[in-house]
Amino acid sequence: MDSLIHEFAKQIRDADGHLYKARVLGRQRGDGTWIGWIEFSPRGTGGVVRRTKRETTQPSRNALRYWASGVQQTYLEGALERALHA
Repeated sequence: MDSLIHEFAKQIRDADGHLYKARVLGRQRGDGTWIGWIEFSPRGTGGVVRRTKRETTQPSRNALRYWASGVQQTYLEGALERALHA
């Protein structure tokens, strides 16, 4: 089951000016490690939720939370572009 790991306070804007709320989701794998990806929910009416492929693998949920807390705006902008063109 997917778990919410971190929500970013600042919204992300794509090249067309649409705003998205970003958050990191994760899931524990069979070997005990955690994978994490970024999900982008459009703000306003309509739109499609987009998500990246796996962005990281961490040894624990706490390690994934720590990774997510260090993700910067520039990384999120690149991740949104990857998600939009996946």
